[in-house]
Amino acid sequence: MRISIFGLGYVGCVSLGCLAKNGHQVIGVDVNTTKVEQINSGKATIIEKDIAEIIAEQHELNRISATTSFNDAILNSEISIVAVGTPSSKNGHLNLQYIYSVAEQIGVALMNKDSFHIIVIRSTIMPGTCDEFARIVEEISGKERNKDFAIVDNPEFLREGSAVNDYFNPPLTLVGSDNRDAAEKVSLLYKHLPAEIITTNLKVAEIMKYVNNTFHALKISFGNEIGNICTELNIDSHEVMNIFCKDKQLNISPYYFKPGFAYGGSCLPKDLKGLQTLAHDLYIDTPIINNVGKTNDLQIDRAVTLILNHWNKKLGFLGLSFKAGTDDLRNSPAVAVIERLIGKGCEISIYDKNINLSLLTGTNKEFIDEKIPHLSSFLVNSTQEIIDNCDVIIVNNKEKEFTDILKNVNSKIIIDMVRLDESLISKQNYTGINWAIDTSESTESKSWAIDMPKSIQ
Repeated sequence: MRISIFGLGYVGCVSLGCLAKNGHQVIGVDVNTTKVEQINSGKATIIEKDIAEIIAEQHELNRISATTSFNDAILNSEISIVAVGTPSSKNGHLNLQYIYSVAEQIGVALMNKDSFHIIVIRSTIMPGTCDEFARIVEEISGKERNKDFAIVDNPEFLREGSAVNDYFNPPLTLVGSDNRDAAEKVSLLYKHLPAEIITTNLKVAEIMKYVNNTFHALKISFGNEIGNICTELNIDSHEVMNIFCKDKQLNISPYYFKPGFAYGGSCLPKDLKGLQTLAHDLYIDTPIINNVGKTNDLQIDRAVTLILNHWNKKLGFLGLSFKAGTDDLRNSPAVAVIERLIGKGCEISIYDKNINLSLLTGTNKEFIDEKIPHLSSFLVNSTQEIIDNCDVIIVNNKEKEFTDILKNVNSKIIIDMVRLDESLISKQNYTGINWAIDTSESTESKSWAIDMPKSIQ
């Protein structure tokens, strides 16, 4: 394909060389004449392992060139990749002036182009930036989005020092767009790479770089806090974390990474508090570990606020224990929510097939007697009683019977804390605690998001 790349800095230079190495004809575009001259002399604009050799090789093969003319670049390419910088401002916001400047340049160039053009943003951007970029292009060019041009977000996941290797060996390739044909064409650029190509909508693609890098920062900081505790106890922290990382079922896995309700039960709160206390006694400051519980409390606050939007309605709770398939009520977030709602005078009914008050013993019984001493007056015997007698149904556990009955409930408000089943999410009477269908996108876009294959081999 014929590709133009706007920005010949770190990401732009690597993309230029690697795309050319894969057989594409690539034009680099930059306002910096020095960078343009370097590329046209077969020299890389950055210091990075292997990239100098690739640029020299591809220049020799006449697959790469560079220019300061955005108009020439657009007219001589079918896909434009935007890889300009998006530095942070002092208050943490992104400086998008370079992104939008490129949008203006592309808009001007498209005035003189009749064929369809695809714009791919590789720069790190906030959700909504692609839409604003497209708006600027439309306004200046007089062309129509998804008729004359399309926009795609294709975030890069390159690490300095191993960028070329990362390009050719990615964990995945992410392509976001509201245009199916454009997404498929951009995906073809990466079809030879040994990784899944995931297609999604624009906003999901736009936020992924931030989610990834924030988690990487969290991992490093968490590891350091554990290391600091271990050091004071004369424990080999690397052995501890090596063992930690061997658990691929729970520790390094998707298991706990699903947004939803707060955690509960007997183990997590107790052991978290134990580690916090240990660090305190050792005079070790562990802000990440110390604030885990606060984040959990905030999720309970969020649930209460969501439900109190309907405070004058009859509330029905499906599930009370801290997770499905158990009668353990200790530190159940549902108990915490219900306790607060009772205090506000809400009318409440609860169904949980696993709860038999006569069988509760020990600390489990003590906990519920302290939090909801008259629990028996709130319990009902079936889900149908909840459906028949309540206006708002709150789902706290992933029990299959809840899915089966709620699929046919359309006249009651459903508030889901656990993402019970994907089939419920599109219902008009449904709300998730922290997920939703994006209603801002066009019908065509939402249809594409459902039908588009998840990977292109």
